[in-house]
Amino acid sequence: MTSPFGLAATTGMGSLPGDDFTEWTKYVLDAVTIPFVPELPARPYGDMLSRSMALLLELAGDLQPAGWRLTGGSDPRASMDQRRARSLLQQDLDTLEEVADGYTGPLKIQSTGPWTLAATVELPRGDKVLADHGARRDLAEGLAHGLEQHVAEVRRRVPGADLVVQLDEPALPAVLAGAVPTASGWSKHRSVDGPDAVELLSQVIEAVAPAITLVHCCAARPPIEVFRKAGAGGVAVDVAQLTEAAWEQIALAVEAGTVLYAGVVPTTGPIPNQEQAATTLVRRWRELGLDPELLKQVVITPGCGLAGSPSRADAQARLELLRKTAEVVGEKAEE
Repeated sequence: MTSPFGLAATTGMGSLPGDDFTEWTKYVLDAVTIPFVPELPARPYGDMLSRSMALLLELAGDLQPAGWRLTGGSDPRASMDQRRARSLLQQDLDTLEEVADGYTGPLKIQSTGPWTLAATVELPRGDKVLADHGARRDLAEGLAHGLEQHVAEVRRRVPGADLVVQLDEPALPAVLAGAVPTASGWSKHRSVDGPDAVELLSQVIEAVAPAITLVHCCAARPPIEVFRKAGAGGVAVDVAQLTEAAWEQIALAVEAGTVLYAGVVPTTGPIPNQEQAATTLVRRWRELGLDPELLKQVVITPGCGLAGSPSRADAQARLELLRKTAEVVGEKAEE
């Protein structure tokens, strides 16, 4: 399968430092080939979970000291926190509509995936949604419906955009392994099997069709097979973290037509040059015997979000390195 983004494609994972949404939106529209709607967790209600809770139009929740909690009601007015999160999201969409006026091309939006949401958000009685089969199904349905409406609204505001939807699932490996702590901290929630994981994830992916979808997970062994079976068109990983087994799963996915979003630029520490950033990806590609032509279709990204960058300048330098790295990867594919 040919990548829908062409050669030397680049994007960010979503989160960025600071609180100036307007300036970051202007910047990413020019800095990467797949612009993305910035997530700025330095702002109140600007973090990944709050953005996703804002999408849950059929479920109410509030923000406790321990994090987000469902309140058990279906009336959105039951949660001041949720209304504030929604208000911020709407303000950002107003800004996006203005800044991206006339834009045509791919545009990526991000949301927490259903399993990470279930492993993070609490039930009214205090344990994670993950503990309750019915509640986690309701949460996934609410997310699917809310994200479907969100996609439609972004399309309306930026009609020239070809939408890409990224689902962030950092907690899914722990969910599958039965490693998510219970509220008491003395035990773990029961593991979820692969078919169940696929079912809820695919429900969300199907809701946003025909938008291009990818699932982002920075773990050492991201569940690539679950992502593929759920219907994700792409997988986003941190190349520096991957185990041998993970690379084998990626090889199978790439050969089956899945787009790889390769996190090759580190999010912290010294900034490498483009040759250094491309090295691990190119070396592993060759070791796995993958078709060099497929390497040209890899989307080059940072290893993860950049909200932890010490400054705007640092985050920009890492984003600007992406294009140079993508060019090097393309050249290496020709060798």
